[in-house]
Amino acid sequence: MAIMSPSSKTIGALMMTLVLATVAVAARQPPSPGVPTTTTNLTLHNLCPYPVWPLVTPNAGVPSIPTDADGEPAGRLDGNGEGLATLAFPPGAWLGRVVARTGCAGGDDDDEVDAYGNTVPPAPFRCATGDAPPVTVAQVSVGGPGGAAAYSVSLVDGFNVAVVVTPHGMPPPEGARRGRRCPTLGCAVDLAAECPVAARAPGGGCGAGATQAALFKHLCPDTRTNATDVEVTPQDCVDPGEIKVVFCPKPDSVLAGHL
Repeated sequence: MAIMSPSSKTIGALMMTLVLATVAVAARQPPSPGVPTTTTNLTLHNLCPYPVWPLVTPNAGVPSIPTDADGEPAGRLDGNGEGLATLAFPPGAWLGRVVARTGCAGGDDDDEVDAYGNTVPPAPFRCATGDAPPVTVAQVSVGGPGGAAAYSVSLVDGFNVAVVVTPHGMPPPEGARRGRRCPTLGCAVDLAAECPVAARAPGGGCGAGATQAALFKHLCPDTRTNATDVEVTPQDCVDPGEIKVVFCPKPDSVLAGHL
């Protein structure tokens, strides 16, 4: 008996059926645990009674956050809640730090002319605090394995501005990719007012040291005051839609857990 070979049309139909079935199965699979499925923004909000100039610095090998025309991620943020900027993290994992500089001046693009008609180059951009310690540092990490995010406020380098970090826009608590524990962390206390006289910095703020670290931890338990320190409140945050850094937050903002 002769054995009939399947026609090319039959083979094509079988292959198309197989492809459609494979696509349908893949569509029902959950996303890979190592690939975050949300886009996270970084929001900076200044509640201080004075302007701040945020500086967002990525870790080595990590792309910078897209900047504005002035080359700064946010530029000047006016005080009393008027200064607000939302920036998009680059795709993939991002790790870096955010500081608030204060008392900044200079850096104009144009030369000036003095009373004798001589051209005077513009003064360099300098800040009273934030360019160097003492400085409060918000540390942020997003896009980790499974969409993990981590954040903290470090007082290891001293204090210049009260800062808290809080995530927003977590997915609903369903399945493995839930928002989990995403508390507000940081310090809403003006530690400069509590600083020992010997540790006060000329431009403002409070320098680091063993005595100050103990004071910082006592007043702000949800900060990090040395290389091995962790916050009292645990975190286990996944896929936040926004990481919000607030300068000079309300006194009860850490306890309230949201901003």
